[in-house]
Amino acid sequence: MKIRAVLFFIFLSYTATAQVPVERSNHSKFKQLGTELPTPNSYRAASGAPGHKYWQQQVDYDIAVTLNETDQSIQGQETITYYNNSPDELTYLWVQLDQNVRAKDSNTYKTNTSTIRKKTSMDMMKYRQSQEDFDGGFKISAVTDSQNKKLPYIINKTMMRIDLPKALKNGEKFEVKIGWSYNINDRMKIGGRSGYEYFEEDKNHLFTIAQFFPRMAVYSDDRGWNHKQFLGRGEFTLPFGNYKVSITVPDDHIVGATGELKNASTVLTEKQIKLFEDAKNASSPVIIVSQSEAEKKEKKKSKKSKTWVYEAENVRDFAFASSRKFIWDAMGVKIGDKTVYAMSYYPKEGNPLWELYSTEVVAQTLETYSKFTIDYPYPVAISVHTKRIGMEYPMICFNYGRPEKDGTYTERMKYGMISVIIHEVGHNFFPMIINSDERHWTWMDEGLNTFCQYLTEQEWERGYPSRRGEPAKMVPYMKGKAEGMVPIMTNSESILQFGNNAYGKPATGLNILRETIMGRELFDYAFKEYSRRWAFKHPRPADFFRTMEDASAVDLDWFWRGWFYSTEPVDISIENVMLYEVDSKNPEVEKKKLMTKRDGQVPSISEMRNKKQIAKTRVEKKPKLADFYTKYDELGVTSTDKKNYSNYLKTLEKSEQEMISKNAKIYFYQVELKNVGGLVMPVIIQFEYEDGTKETKNIPAEIWKLNNKEVKKVFKTSKKVKQLSLDPMRQTADINEENNFFPPKVMQSRFEIFKRNQRPRENPMQQNRRERKGK
Repeated sequence: MKIRAVLFFIFLSYTATAQVPVERSNHSKFKQLGTELPTPNSYRAASGAPGHKYWQQQVDYDIAVTLNETDQSIQGQETITYYNNSPDELTYLWVQLDQNVRAKDSNTYKTNTSTIRKKTSMDMMKYRQSQEDFDGGFKISAVTDSQNKKLPYIINKTMMRIDLPKALKNGEKFEVKIGWSYNINDRMKIGGRSGYEYFEEDKNHLFTIAQFFPRMAVYSDDRGWNHKQFLGRGEFTLPFGNYKVSITVPDDHIVGATGELKNASTVLTEKQIKLFEDAKNASSPVIIVSQSEAEKKEKKKSKKSKTWVYEAENVRDFAFASSRKFIWDAMGVKIGDKTVYAMSYYPKEGNPLWELYSTEVVAQTLETYSKFTIDYPYPVAISVHTKRIGMEYPMICFNYGRPEKDGTYTERMKYGMISVIIHEVGHNFFPMIINSDERHWTWMDEGLNTFCQYLTEQEWERGYPSRRGEPAKMVPYMKGKAEGMVPIMTNSESILQFGNNAYGKPATGLNILRETIMGRELFDYAFKEYSRRWAFKHPRPADFFRTMEDASAVDLDWFWRGWFYSTEPVDISIENVMLYEVDSKNPEVEKKKLMTKRDGQVPSISEMRNKKQIAKTRVEKKPKLADFYTKYDELGVTSTDKKNYSNYLKTLEKSEQEMISKNAKIYFYQVELKNVGGLVMPVIIQFEYEDGTKETKNIPAEIWKLNNKEVKKVFKTSKKVKQLSLDPMRQTADINEENNFFPPKVMQSRFEIFKRNQRPRENPMQQNRRERKGK
C-alpha cells in the first residue's frame, strides 16, 4: 500500500548514562571466529565432529587395593595395559600421581596465597597448618614391566614419567606394574575431594576413595601428553579403558564402586542378593541393607577382611566408597531399551532425607540427561552420602545433605542436597562420557553439566528454586567490576570467581541460546548431536562451538566471542522514542486531534495567576477593539477544508480511500537503542498498548551487525503504545533494568533494619513440631 500522506511526529526523549565503554569497531562483534579456534584437520573436522582419522588411546587396569581402617591408609598394586592407537612412536609414558597434591613439598601449598585477618580464628589457623603437615602423597614401591623388570622413572610433583625400553609404535601395547601406598586424608579436618569422615559418637569411619591409584595421562592429537600439573582446582583428564578392581576392606563394610559387582555371592547374604535383584523392577527404592542392620554393625566391629571385586568397561576412572555404617537402597530405571540401577549408600545420619530422596533423584537425573544428551550407557549410577562434598566419578558420586540430629532440615538443605545429587550424577555425562579436558577447560564439564542440572531440577518439581540457569540469576555477577572477572575461556587454574565463571555463566549462556537465540528445537537437536558425536571421546571447545552451529545453521560466532571470550555484560537501553502518525487530511479528524491536545495543555503559572489578578483586559473592557481574529478559531472546520479533502481523496487509490474512510489508525514508532554494556544480544521489546493488550517483538542480535554501539528501528502498530519495555521476561541477563523502559519507570527497592548477633532461629520443621506439641 502506498501512503502518499504527510507525516507529523511527536518527539519523546530519554537518555541513559553509559557505564561500560563500547568497542570502537562497528564490526568486531560479528567477526567470525578464525584464529581463535584451531585449524580443522583429519582428526577434528570443521563441522565440529571427530575427523575421519580421529584416534584416542586405550588404557586397561587390573588393580588390587587394601583399605586399612586402623591407620586410614591405602596399599595397592596395579597392572596397566597401554594401547598406542596414535600414529606416533612413544618413548615414554606419563602417569598422574594426583595424591601428591597432598605431599609435603606440594606446589599447591607453595602457590596458595593466604592472609591473616585481624579476627582470624585458631580453628582456621589449625586447618591451614594441618593441611601442610599432613603427608598424603603417593609412596611408589615399584615400577616394573610385565616380566617384573624395573623400569626407569622420574617423579615431577603430580606427574611420573616412565621410560620405555623401546619405542611403542602404532598398534602396539605395553604393560606397566606399579606398587604404591598413601595416607588417607580426614576430609573434616583438611578437606579434599575424597578421604574419610570419622564419627566420634560410634567410633566408625566412612570412606569415599578416589584418585587412589596412579592413573595414565591422556595423549591426544591436539596436545600430545596432557600432563599439566595438578594444583587442586583443574580436575582430571583421563583416557578410557576397562577396569578390574579388587577392594579388600573390613568384613562388615559395604562397598559401592564404579562398575558391576562380580562376586556378590561371597560378599553379600542371600537375602541381600534377592533384594538387589527385586530392586531392578521396583518402582520405588528397595532397602537392601537397612538402618537397623547398619546400626548393629556400628556397635560390634569385625576384625576380619573381605574382598569385593568390581569390573567396568569403557570408563575413564574408578572410585569407591566403604563403610559399615552404610544403608543401601536401589531401584531400576528404564533408559532406552535397558534397565539401569539407581542406588544410594548413606549412614543413619543422612536420614530421613536420603531414604526419601537420594535414589529417586538419581533416577530423575538419568532420565532427564538421557533425553537431552544420549541414553545413559552404564549399568548403574550411585549416590553416596558425605558431609561436606560433592564430587563425581564414573557411575558413583559423593554428595552432601545432612539433616539436624532431630531429623528436621531446612528448605535450603533439602534443595541443596537434591541439586548436588543431580549435579554430581549428571557428571556421568559431562565429562565421564563426553570426556572433555577438565584440567584446561573447567566450563566444558561444569558449565554444560550445570545447564543440564537446571533442566533436571525443573523436571523434578515445578517452580524448583534453581540457583543457576535463569539469566536473571547471573546479573549480580555480570554487573561486577571488570578487574574481578576473566573470560570463560580461561585455564582452570587462573579463573577468578570460579563458581560464577565456570558453572553459572556457561550454564546461563546455554539457556539464553536455547530460549532466546536459537529456540528449543534447534538448540536441543544440536546439543544432542554434540553429545552423540563426542560420547566416549575427547572434545575440545572448538568442537562444541562448531557442532552447535553445524547442526542448527545458526551463526553463533558473535555469541561465543562475546559470552565466552570477553567479560562484557549485556546492557541495552532505550535512548529515544519518536512517534509518527499518518496524517489522514480529514479536517474533522485532524483538527479535532489538535484541539484535544490544545485543550489538554496545562496553563502556565503566569496564565493561572493572570486570571485572578487581571480583572479585565483592554479588549474585554472595550469590545469594539475585537475584530475577526479575536474570535477566529484556526482549528475550526470550514467548507474550504471539506472541499480540499474531497479533492484529495480522488487522488488516492481505492485501498487507500477505504483505509481513510474507516478512520484506520497507523502509528510508526522509531526506537533508538544503545549498546551500553558492549555485549551484543537479541533485542526483545514488549509493546503495551493503551487498551491494555501486549505484544512482544523479538529481533535477532544481527540488528547490531553494522553498528554495535547504537541502532534505530521503526515499528508499525495499529494501536497507540502506553509503555515500551526491553527484555520483559529477563531472558538476556541485562544488568541494568532502569534504562529498559519508555517512558522511564521508577524502580523500587527495599531495605531492612536488623539487629546483629541474633540467636539462631529454629528451622520451619522444628517450629512445626513445637507448635503441634503445644496444641
